[in-house]
Amino acid sequence: MKISEIYKLLDNLSPFDIQEPWDNSGLLIGDFSQEIKQIVLSIDVDEALIDSMQDNALLITHHPLIFGGLKQLEFNKYPANLIQKMIKKNISNIAMHTNFDQTHLNEYVATEVLGYKISHKDGFVAYLDVNEDFDKFAKKVASAFGLPHAKCVKGANFIKKAALTTGSGCSLIKSIDADCFLTGDVKYHDAMEAKSINLSLIDIGHYESEHFFAKILLKHLKILGLEAIIASSKNPFTYI
Repeated sequence: MKISEIYKLLDNLSPFDIQEPWDNSGLLIGDFSQEIKQIVLSIDVDEALIDSMQDNALLITHHPLIFGGLKQLEFNKYPANLIQKMIKKNISNIAMHTNFDQTHLNEYVATEVLGYKISHKDGFVAYLDVNEDFDKFAKKVASAFGLPHAKCVKGANFIKKAALTTGSGCSLIKSIDADCFLTGDVKYHDAMEAKSINLSLIDIGHYESEHFFAKILLKHLKILGLEAIIASSKNPFTYI
């Protein structure tokens, strides 16, 4: 099957034109006319993954390998070092990032991972009716994502409504209409901002909240009649 045919199926599943203006989803490496022998799914690209893949394969990732504008390709630096290896093996890459967040990832995490119904959605934010004690809820969330502990800002003892954005969503803090916000990559100043407006925060991790990407996409590809392999991508962080 040609990349152009696969791309059309992916676009119907999660339209690339709904990605954020700053995003870089779509075909990043390759040629639409290329015939594909293997499809591999992964949240990210790393050297071990490229080494394990066949030549003339298509790698579909959640995070774009090429994000900002590239002014040069120094093959001893990231991401050029990975791009060089991919070109040598004729490995193509399609990224499905903020488009997939909106159409599939947030909903799956809310319902299948956390086990809550979505009361409503607002772009990247899924709202959940919780009605639970904060400490109990925080421990449940940490367990669901396999986190060693719950890193929180506690704005109240009871949570009626929670908001969820997988990945890194702290730029949305000002627009959150809930008692608690679940997202990843929470920084010190994000925590201070949330505390000042009595918004509880639970850091659900970036990798931990998005590594379900490949599993979700594989299910839909099978429905479309496409076979794919899920790569064993690893969290770059180690907890000691």
